[in-house]
Amino acid sequence: MKINKNIGIKSLSISGIRNPFLEIAGTFKDENSEIQIYCDDKKIEYNQIATQDDKDFIINACLPKTTKYVKCYIVNGNIKEIFFKKRMRVIDRIFHKVKWKAKERVTLFKAIFITLGKGVRYFWKEYHFLVPPKMWKKYWKDFVGRVKVRGVKYYLEPNNIHDYNNWINNYETKTEYEELKYKPLISIIIPVYNIGREYLSKCLDSILNQKYENFEVCLVDDCSTNEETIETLKEYEEKDARIKVKYRKENGHISNASDDGIEMAKGEFITLVDDDDEITEDALYSVVYELNKNKKLDFIYSDEDKYNVEGRRCFPNFKPNWSPDTLLSLNYICHLTTIRKSLVDKVGGFRVGYEGAQDYDLFLRVTELTNNIHHIPKILYHWRMVEGSTSMVIDNKSYAVERGKKALEDAIKRRKIKGHVEIDKETTYYKVIYDIKKEPLVSIIIPTKDYADVTETCLKSLYEKTTYKNYEVILMNNNSEKEETYKLFDVYKKKYKNFKVYDANYEFNYSKINNDAVRKAKGDYICLLNNDTEIIEPNWLTYMVGYAMQEHVGTVGAKLFYPDDTVQHAGTILGLGGVASHAYIGSSQYDHGDYGRLSVPYDYAANTAACIVISKKKMLEVGLLEEDLKVAYNDVDFNIKLLDKGYYNVFVPMAKLHHFESKSRGYDTTSDKFKRFKQEESFMYAKWSDYINNDPFYNPNYSKNAWFKLKK
Repeated sequence: MKINKNIGIKSLSISGIRNPFLEIAGTFKDENSEIQIYCDDKKIEYNQIATQDDKDFIINACLPKTTKYVKCYIVNGNIKEIFFKKRMRVIDRIFHKVKWKAKERVTLFKAIFITLGKGVRYFWKEYHFLVPPKMWKKYWKDFVGRVKVRGVKYYLEPNNIHDYNNWINNYETKTEYEELKYKPLISIIIPVYNIGREYLSKCLDSILNQKYENFEVCLVDDCSTNEETIETLKEYEEKDARIKVKYRKENGHISNASDDGIEMAKGEFITLVDDDDEITEDALYSVVYELNKNKKLDFIYSDEDKYNVEGRRCFPNFKPNWSPDTLLSLNYICHLTTIRKSLVDKVGGFRVGYEGAQDYDLFLRVTELTNNIHHIPKILYHWRMVEGSTSMVIDNKSYAVERGKKALEDAIKRRKIKGHVEIDKETTYYKVIYDIKKEPLVSIIIPTKDYADVTETCLKSLYEKTTYKNYEVILMNNNSEKEETYKLFDVYKKKYKNFKVYDANYEFNYSKINNDAVRKAKGDYICLLNNDTEIIEPNWLTYMVGYAMQEHVGTVGAKLFYPDDTVQHAGTILGLGGVASHAYIGSSQYDHGDYGRLSVPYDYAANTAACIVISKKKMLEVGLLEEDLKVAYNDVDFNIKLLDKGYYNVFVPMAKLHHFESKSRGYDTTSDKFKRFKQEESFMYAKWSDYINNDPFYNPNYSKNAWFKLKK
């Protein structure tokens, strides 16, 4: 492979015996560079995942079966250089697959030996090989789990076209139709402009093939100059009486055209569709099926994916249930969306000047009027990846980012919220920063037992880095024994008037220790903070308190890193690997996460109590921490109690800390600790099984073995 100064290649492979497939992952060193792929000197189209101002890329290309040579070029201005050339032979692809399978097996055996080696050392250290019989089942499960993690991949990658189509074949559910009693008219709004016959026909055919038949199609041609577009519209207008077309005499852009469609609509609900996209045959049925279960629903949205240029499905977007804070970070809703028309009329429909983010602006305004919002966790909509569309890369419509920011700023003003919007440069999503005119008092509660050096690192960073001024520190001393610990307490008592130490000289019970501290706290807001943390971002508390001050918000969680700067906490997912687990454990500090989940605020079911901020009033409302959960899952239980009361728990990645995790207590490795852990685990399943099995912020199509991956 030839090295080129304008590109860095991380991986490049050709796979697939029957269907050749090229995948390239790398980094552009010059933002003006692009890649061109040729098969036998014929340039082919490809799919590229990229983000504005982000130089990393992944390229997927389906290669014609008859290809003899593949050539990849890096193009920079007038300079075109080849960096990869390979002769295409079936035998090579067979060899590649055999090699990959062999590597998978080697990795598996390596994982077995590594895990066995560590197990032997552990059994000698803890038990001298005299392991209690009741512990063998636990260790066998641990062994199998660790081998899976280190060895064979036990999930599918959503953004890998082969993995995703494998999932479609094995797991995508078929709709079973039944007679519906309630059959409202749905008006499908489609603005049209200079779209080719092929794509417009596929769009309209997908609508006419619907199993649910009580719909109308309101097409608005925005003064197209392409005769093929006009001819296609007239053809379909004559084909089906449910299709209505308005021909604008002047171009008004998408907002005006969409509003004309809404004005034409007679349906109780409207559904938004783009003129080059498709919907599944069960799309409208699935929407009306939910309305039959709950007629009060005003806003319904589904999952979606894309058709690449070869017509293969790719890049699914499996969404969470209604997530108000996530919507303030990005338009995660998109398509398929069905909205009660009376609400759309009430907010005035689409607004001119927001083109490129017109849907986002509408969604923000409509969701201010209703909480009757429902998510269908099923793909009902297919975007089409065509030249110039936002489904290819966001750079094609960079103005949409600025107009989305404008829509979000309007929303904040309408809601009378003091704050401002920042664009995250790496992802083009948004960060709402809430302004705090008068800082409320925050009580920072830190339980500790000895390990003075660890606690000092926490306190030193807290006092020296935190820009937020109005706080008190309540240190709960749980049976400390060492002299240096008490010397540290004395130093900070003398140095800071807002530093207090209270004794909690009883058996360790994390919940009780923090509850006792909350009762002593004077602050209107509580921050639970582990002693084995260290502040990274000086504005951490300002960000967190800003979110905690919002009426609908429960806990606010921080982004926590291990000492090596890999991710330790970025939101907590219920049912992941058991009762709950953190998302993105071990990810790079430079990773943006799926749809910006590591870069911008997101609603999650829970946040770790290693660092959370919450209103004291809300904390008392749900009954503090559960004292029957002495060690494990007390924070998860607390978060679920807030969910159950209707609050939303928000992960705020701008608040950054190091977390050295369980250093002062150690890990639960003894049989007594394990027994207690299992008891607390059983407590959680008995109390919250519905939430654990159905995390509202984690799509059920995702695997419970790995975050945001698909079942294998």
